[in-house]
Amino acid sequence: MILEGLILSIFLFGLGCMTFLLRRNLILMFLGIELIINSANLAFVVFSANNNNYEGSLFVLFSIGIAAAEAAVGLAIFISAYRSFKSAYIDFFKILRF
Repeated sequence: MILEGLILSIFLFGLGCMTFLLRRNLILMFLGIELIINSANLAFVVFSANNNNYEGSLFVLFSIGIAAAEAAVGLAIFISAYRSFKSAYIDFFKILRF
């Protein structure tokens, strides 16, 4: 049980990292970050279930709440940027640098 869960968690983490690093679309980059967060949550649940200690699952509940707030803020930033630049690609956001 623990091996399959950790393999899935590692796969999701790698997929999230590749999505975040290789894509130039803000929505896809945001989805990559969400995959990374979900893979960490899965690892917490697997380890807590393996040790018959459910404090990891409680931590995951708080993490999901924080991820929901992060999703709301990220979506607001994305909508604001899309209204300004009329594009979802990050190549247009280079003018935001100092």
